[in-house]
Amino acid sequence: MKYLKDFEGDLNKCSKCGLCESVCPLFKLNPNDCVASKGKFIMLHGVTKGDLTLSKNINKYIDICLKCGKCKNFCPSGIDICQILATAKYEYMKNTLWGKFINFLESKYIFGLFLKLGAFISAPFRPKKSHKKPVQKVVYFKGCVNKICPQTDNYLNKIFKNVPFEIIEPDFDCCGIPFLSEGNMERFIQAAEHNLKLLDIDYDYLVTDCASCESTLHDYPKFLDCGENVLNVVNWGELIANQGVKFKFKKPVKVTFHKPCHLADDSFCEQILANCENVEYVKMENYDDCCGFSGSFALKNRKLSMELSKQKAKNIVETGADYVITTCPACVLGLKQGLFLTGGKTKIVSLLEFLAKAESYS
Repeated sequence: MKYLKDFEGDLNKCSKCGLCESVCPLFKLNPNDCVASKGKFIMLHGVTKGDLTLSKNINKYIDICLKCGKCKNFCPSGIDICQILATAKYEYMKNTLWGKFINFLESKYIFGLFLKLGAFISAPFRPKKSHKKPVQKVVYFKGCVNKICPQTDNYLNKIFKNVPFEIIEPDFDCCGIPFLSEGNMERFIQAAEHNLKLLDIDYDYLVTDCASCESTLHDYPKFLDCGENVLNVVNWGELIANQGVKFKFKKPVKVTFHKPCHLADDSFCEQILANCENVEYVKMENYDDCCGFSGSFALKNRKLSMELSKQKAKNIVETGADYVITTCPACVLGLKQGLFLTGGKTKIVSLLEFLAKAESYS
């Protein structure tokens, strides 16, 4: 496990050029230097040198971050702000009463019990496993939302009804992103190690339908020593595009797409929609801007969250689309927030939910 002091070299590399400010969605709404990475680096560098302490005020600015990664992608020094902020959050929270309470709620026993209860209640509403002869083995990393909600299982059962996949569902823990965001580094590493042990099997694809889960699985090597298998994770959209599945919709429908911040490559979306008969795709303005939700950010920074959501909703409505598609359960909440606040009527669906609406598949 790394500590903030270990990132002193990275913090030193920041030239204070301010390019991060030009791409930070939050800085555009609140042009305070401490909102962008540059200002955060100055504060955290002061902490590593002993000039500052990790105070409540610094923690407030740590929390004013969407973890969207735009600054990292634009930074000429290639500094990973998200990893540094996660470490700083851990060092602040571990010695606070609130941090101890959050750690208790996120423990494997409390958090895990909640997921098991949700999975038990939803079990009767999930499709029965098919026994067709498998050609390829797909390990499905469901994520917490799909462990509780049965709809996605039904969508997959419909879309892949005639595709010879064996879908394997190990008893994965949460990917760990909620723990990482709240500074619970021990719990994050515990979840990651548990998940990696379950991946020590033969499979062709490790698949998820949550962009945040996919991104977090890719990031495991940043925080612990692990094998190469996690680097093979893809989302269901990529798998569907690679399989060349064609979809026929009964009536003409217009759609647009919201790209989650944690989705590295969205090229599969247009590939899939091109294989959809009676579907018109309209690309919205700033389709890859944050929806404003970003997990606990929406609770801690309500005004900023709502403003981002309203901007996103405005762009959605301007497309005239019947549906806005996304590939992240958390983004669904952010999009719903924005459309509710602006009175927009566009229907919000996951990619799998939309494709399951097709009349036929080939």
